[in-house]
Amino acid sequence: MALFSAPPQSLCILRLSAIGDVCNAIAAVQAIRQQWPETQLTWIAGKAEAALLTPLLPDVTVIAFDKKQGFKGMQAVWKALKGQRFDALLHMQSAIRASMLSVGIKAKYKLGFDKARASDLQQWFTNVKVPSPASPHVLDGFMAFTEALGLKPQVPTWTLPLSESDIAWAKGQLSTKPALVVAPAASKAFKNWTAEGYAGVIEHALDKGFNVILAGGPGKIEVELGQAIENRLTRPVTNLIGKTTLLQLLALEQEADLVLAPDSGPAHLANAVNTAVIGLYAHHNPARTGPYNWRHYVVSVYAEAIEAETGKSANEVSWRTRVKDDTAMQRITIDEVISRFDEVIQKEEIGS
Repeated sequence: MALFSAPPQSLCILRLSAIGDVCNAIAAVQAIRQQWPETQLTWIAGKAEAALLTPLLPDVTVIAFDKKQGFKGMQAVWKALKGQRFDALLHMQSAIRASMLSVGIKAKYKLGFDKARASDLQQWFTNVKVPSPASPHVLDGFMAFTEALGLKPQVPTWTLPLSESDIAWAKGQLSTKPALVVAPAASKAFKNWTAEGYAGVIEHALDKGFNVILAGGPGKIEVELGQAIENRLTRPVTNLIGKTTLLQLLALEQEADLVLAPDSGPAHLANAVNTAVIGLYAHHNPARTGPYNWRHYVVSVYAEAIEAETGKSANEVSWRTRVKDDTAMQRITIDEVISRFDEVIQKEEIGS
């Protein structure tokens, strides 16, 4: 049953991280804004995520939580919210840190995941359990919050107002050739494909006349993988790993023709700006965490990896079951990704 028959005055969204999940949650928040334009929205997000959200959601109050400050960081958020009481809190992060933070947020209703999706004791911190949708996807779980509030069901969409300077910068990295952005690294090394694999696909893309750009964050994992890929290439490519802001990366993916990435933030960023993306998956079920509008282009070995590890098919295990084998991504072959690359450029009519 819907909580509100008329638009509430104020709502608070609690989703701290990670970049990909926050990017998915944007669609749910913008659905609220579209149907209830007068409702005041406040979003509490991690420090890096808040830096991305603030310029993209100018009509939402974004409050940054610095997890490195621990309890002092929570106190800073509570101080920023002093005197405010929301009609509802959308507790969209099933993590104990987020739940502890929610204690100091005043709201009549505190919505959280139901038994099927809640973890880390989240159920003890909420008084409204949002029914899980039939789809296991993270974004569909977020959209279920909007329906629990009383919004009409709608297809997730994103409107991301990038600055003219970021768009101009991104266009400056491109040429007249079709552009492939390869964001090779996730924050956790076990999610990454091999340098040999990426190099093989990049060589194929270069043969097809593509301008190839490596992109990603400044972390050691990202930088070292980018260097390893470059060392295996016979021709130069543009390496922007560690040299862009998140907003520049988003603009670059928006202006590109195709993105190749593992289960990571850049895959979801590409989805949000409606750029075709080939996601590489082994550890998580892409039906749950794949780039939402491009799941049909995913190259996934999740099913075979989970069966090898558990002796059960993907349909026989919980939708949230993760493959623990750190070498699972090596099951993906170069030929599989090249085949998908060729399929995508043909179907999307990219290049000559």
